[in-house]
Formats: sequence, structure tokens, C-alpha cells
Amino acid sequence: MVARTETFQGGLDDVRAFCTVVDLGTVTAAAANLRETKGSVSRRLSRLERALGTRLMARTSRAVSPTAEGLAFYAKAQESLALLDEAAETARDARTVPAGHLRLTTSIDFGIEVMPEIVASFREAYPQITVEMLNTDARLDLAANRIDLALRLGGAEETGYRAVILATLSVGLYAAPAYLLRRPAPADLAGLHDHDLILSRERLGSGALPLTDGLGRSEQIVLSPAIRVSDFATVHRLTLAGAGIGHIPSLVAARAVSGGQLVRVLAPWASRGAVLRAVTLAGRDLPARVQVFRDHVRSVLTLCAPRDGDTHSSDEYNQDL
Repeated sequence: MVARTETFQGGLDDVRAFCTVVDLGTVTAAAANLRETKGSVSRRLSRLERALGTRLMARTSRAVSPTAEGLAFYAKAQESLALLDEAAETARDARTVPAGHLRLTTSIDFGIEVMPEIVASFREAYPQITVEMLNTDARLDLAANRIDLALRLGGAEETGYRAVILATLSVGLYAAPAYLLRRPAPADLAGLHDHDLILSRERLGSGALPLTDGLGRSEQIVLSPAIRVSDFATVHRLTLAGAGIGHIPSLVAARAVSGGQLVRVLAPWASRGAVLRAVTLAGRDLPARVQVFRDHVRSVLTLCAPRDGDTHSSDEYNQDL
């Protein structure tokens, strides 16, 4: 079947004026309703008839009335105008009413270890918003993949998008209690040389591990990791398994620390980690569902920001040995 290439060339305001005339019965009443002059409304009717190539209104000196063609056009036009008005209201509401479907993406390790609690609490606060998560280490293009928001670790710029800083991650040293029972926790930074260190791709090979205590002291410790992996999620799992001391973002380790599965080593020493950014489509007016989710992530990360020493410290294990 050959597709029709003919399209409507008339103006939407002309169609609305025609429907108003039919509804109210006179050009005078329609002009008052539309806050236009009678001449303006009459010109709209004539322009619409020319665009359609048919007479829509029968005119006399006393009245106007729709022709058979006009009545047929009116029935479809009224329905279309109602749908357009509904669509416009939905679009306006999207900027102010938090509802609809939220599609977001982040890295695999952040998505697995940090996002579940954030999404769960967000859904509790906004049950009218459904969430779709795309966990991948690939930097998906937002527009091409219809993504509302991306949580990015690192400082890479993405042309054409807006990025807002949500948090700067602290990367601390952690170990499983079972590992510390076998290998006493280091008493100072130099003691790390006697331990199996697990590092992610950011610290591959021998090199200086920058650490600060948050009080102005900084050290560069040169270490050769016992295990090198590609991501923090694997560092986390290896550390939980007792394979060594892991260099893990505090947000990623927080749940295991509170549950006693990991303890902080050499607190408060830590590395300044990557900046977490919320990346969205450029433009001033973000949909409300995106704004409230971005604000929710920021507030949760602020509340969950680990304090020096975390919940469990390696000191208690040193005292037992």
C-alpha cells in the first residue's frame, strides 16, 4: 500500500477558531471567546478553507452554519484538538509533577553495590515513578539510548550534556575479619608492605598510593599489589573473601562495614576518589522525575557519607591478637 504524502497545511489556531464558531453558532460569539476581532476570525475561516480546498461554512448575511464537509471536519478536528490539549498538559506537568518512567545508567560496581538502597528509598518516596537501571561500564549516549540521567564517576566531559557534582568519593582501606585474624592489621602506613593489597584498574602496577588523613597530612605509599583487577566491585568481593586489604570506595564498602563483614584499616587514612556527577540532557527545564531523583541521590550520599573510622575499626582485632 502506498503511503499518503498529503499533509494538513492549515494553522492550528485557524482550526480552533473554526471549531469555536461551530460550537457557539456565530462569528461574533467565537471572536469574543477567542479574544479576537470578528474580522480576524473570518480571515481564519477563509484561510482554513483555502488550505483544505473545500467550503466548511455556509455564510449568509444573518448567520453562518457548517456544511456537510464542515461537520465531518469538525468531528475529527475536535477530537484532535482534545488530544493535543491533553498532550500539552502532560508535557507541562512533566516539568512540575514527579511521575512517569525514569531511565538511568551507571557503572556496574556502583550500580550493584550502592544503587539498590538508593532506588528502593526513592521508590518508597515516589511510588508513582517507575525506574529502569542500565548498569554498564560503557558510557552510553543519553539521547541515543533515551536515558534520563547518568551517574558518572570521573571527570570526563560529555559534550552537549549538563553535569552536576553530587559527591566526591573517599577510597579507604578495608579487610575482612577473617583476614585480620590471620594477618594482624598494620599499625602504620609502612606496615602495608607486609600485607596483600588488592587494587583496581586505577592503580595497576607498582606505583604511589596517595593517602591523606583529612587533617592535613598526606603520604605517597609505593606498593606492589598482590591482586590486580579491573573494577571496584571485584576488589570488594575479593576483600570480603579474605584475599587481602582492599582499596575500596567507602560508599561501596559501607553496607559490608555496617554488617561487620569488613573493617576499616588504618582509619582515617584514605585516598581522594573520583567525583560522582549526575549527567542529564542539556536545557533549563528538566522533567520533575529527573530533578527529584538527582536530589534524592545527593541527599542519600550526604547522609551516608562515612565518618573517619567507619563503624568497625581494625583496632578491635589488634587488641584480640
